[in-house]
Amino acid sequence: MTPRHPLTPGRAGTASAALALVLASAAAGSPVSAAGGEGGEVPQGAVVYRATAQFTTAGRARDLLLHPDSKKLYVGSDDLPETTEANESGLHVLEPADGKVRSTVSQAPGPTGTLGRRAVRQLVAPLPGDGAVFVYPLRGIGTAKDGDSVAAGAWVPGGPVTDAAPGPTASTVLVAQGSVLSEVDIATAAVKRSLTLEGGERFAYDRARGTVWFTDFGNRRTYRVDLASFTVAATVELPAGESSAGFTEVDPETGAVWVALDTSVVVHDAAGKPMGTVKGGAGADMPRAAGFDAATHEAFVVWQDPGDTSQPGCDGDGALTVHRTRDLKEAAAPVVLPGNHAQSGSAAVAVQPGGATVFVSDPAVGRITRLERSTSPRITRSPEDRTVAAGAEVALTAQAEGTPAPTVVWQVSTDAGRTWQAVPGATSATYSFKAAAADNGRRYRAEFTNDAGVGRTAPAALTVTAADTTTGGTAPTTGGTSGTDGTSGTDGTSGTSGTSGTSGTDGSTAAVGGAGSAGGSAGSSVGGSGAAGSDGGASGATVGGTGTAPAGGALASTGTAVASLAGGALVLTAAGWVLVRRTRPRRTTG
Repeated sequence: MTPRHPLTPGRAGTASAALALVLASAAAGSPVSAAGGEGGEVPQGAVVYRATAQFTTAGRARDLLLHPDSKKLYVGSDDLPETTEANESGLHVLEPADGKVRSTVSQAPGPTGTLGRRAVRQLVAPLPGDGAVFVYPLRGIGTAKDGDSVAAGAWVPGGPVTDAAPGPTASTVLVAQGSVLSEVDIATAAVKRSLTLEGGERFAYDRARGTVWFTDFGNRRTYRVDLASFTVAATVELPAGESSAGFTEVDPETGAVWVALDTSVVVHDAAGKPMGTVKGGAGADMPRAAGFDAATHEAFVVWQDPGDTSQPGCDGDGALTVHRTRDLKEAAAPVVLPGNHAQSGSAAVAVQPGGATVFVSDPAVGRITRLERSTSPRITRSPEDRTVAAGAEVALTAQAEGTPAPTVVWQVSTDAGRTWQAVPGATSATYSFKAAAADNGRRYRAEFTNDAGVGRTAPAALTVTAADTTTGGTAPTTGGTSGTDGTSGTDGTSGTSGTSGTSGTDGSTAAVGGAGSAGGSAGSSVGGSGAAGSDGGASGATVGGTGTAPAGGALASTGTAVASLAGGALVLTAAGWVLVRRTRPRRTTG
C-alpha cells in the first residue's frame, strides 16, 4: 500500500531453527566452539523475499491496508476493463493468508447522497477494531468494515481529492485538493480549516511531530507545514530533474520524509536536512509506493517499469527493494516483480508489522503478490578438533538458525577438506558413530539449507588413537600375597626371605601365601609366609605356599568380585598365621 498511517509495530513472524553443536566421545569431554562456518551461494543470515502466493480476487487493486487490529487485508479497487461479466470496483476484504474474499463493499453515496457502485482509490486509515477510511472519486470520504452492505460517505466541497492522510483527531482526515490542504470531518466532509500552497498535490503526515510534508513536484520543493498553526514552517528544495511525480511518505519512527522523483527517492530527515538518495529497480524503473516497518527499521519501496519496452531501460518488470531507514543501505536482495508497470496506475505496498510478509499490488493485471521473508542459515556454533580412542562413541550435533527452519546434512572429508561427501543417513540434528582407526584424520561439518541459501559449520578434525588393550592400570591394588620366607613382591617379581604377611591396605582384598604382585602384571612367588604385597595399580592375589599371582587387570576391572572376596581373604590370613606358627622349626642355640 501507499500507507498514509503508521501501522502498529508487531513481532516478526519469523521462525527459527535451534540445533546445538557439540562434539563428544566416551573417552573425553567436548567443549563447543564459538560461532563459525561459511555461507553457500549467499552470505550467512542474508534476507531474501520470495513470492509465495498471488491473489486475483479483488479487481484492479489501487491501494492496500493491513488492519493492525483485525489483521485483515483491505483492498481499494477499480474495475478491470477485460472482466466485462463483473464489476470489481469497491472495498474488498481479504484473508491475508490465501486471498479469500471475506466481503466486498461496493455501494457508497454520491454527491447528492444517491448510492452507486464506487471505485476506491486510496485507503486513508484503519478504523478502531476493524474497517477503513477511504477516498472514492471524485471527492468522497467513506467508511466501511468487513460485512457492511453499503459504505457511509460524504463529499468534500471544492475540487477533486488528490491525496489524503489521517487527521490530527480520530474524527478528521487531511486531504489535498491540488495545492489546497484541508482538515475535514469524516462523517460530514465539512472543512474545519485549510491552507493554500504555491503548488503541489501529494503530501504525508508525521503525527508524532505534528508536521505535514507537502510536495510541489512541478517546482521541485517540499513544504514543511506545522499542523498546530496550519502554516508553512520551512521550504526544502529538491534536486532538479524531469519532475516525474511519485510519492511523498514519512517514516513514522524517525520522521524522515521520502520523496519519489523520477527514478530515485530523495530522503531528508525530520528537520529537512538531506540524508541521501535511494536507487533501485533496473533501468528506467520509477518508485511508486513505500511502506515502513518500525520493528525492523526498514523501508519497502515498489518500483514500476514505465511500460514502454521500446524505450531504453524498459523491460516491463518492476521490483521491490528493502532499505535500512537509518543509513538507506539495502537490507535485503531486490525482488523482481514480473510485468509490474505503470501504464494502468501506480502499485501499492502493505507491510506486516515485523516485516515477515509484504503485499504488492499490480494494477496492470489485477494481481496482488504475497511475499515472505526468508533468512539464509546462520551458523551459531561449530565443532572443535577432538582426539578419541578407536571404538569410542562420537556424537556430533549442530546449531544454525534461519527462516524457514533449515534442514541439515552431515558431510565428511578424507582429504583435509579439499572435497566433501554427504554422510548417508546423517540428516538429523545429531549424528553419532563409533570411531574406527580408519576415521583418523577425517574432518566433519554440517551443511544447513533453506529457501534462502546454504550455511556450513567450520570443520572439526578427528584424531583416532589405538584402542587401550592394557589390563589393569585403572584401579589401585589391594595388598599382595604373602610369600613363604620371602619379602613381599613388587611389580610382579617374586619375593624372598620375608616375614609373615599381613593383609594389604588401600585395596579390595589381601591374600595369604605367595609373593604379592603390584602394577599391571602379576608376579609369581615361592615360599611360606611373607609380608603383604605393596599397593599397586592392579589387585592380584595368590593363596597358598607356591603359585603365580593372577593378572591384576582382570580383578581390578570387576570391583564387585573384589569386594566379595574381602571377607574370605581375612579368614585365610588368620589361618595362615596358625599354620606358620605350627610348622616353623625351633632355632638351636649353642
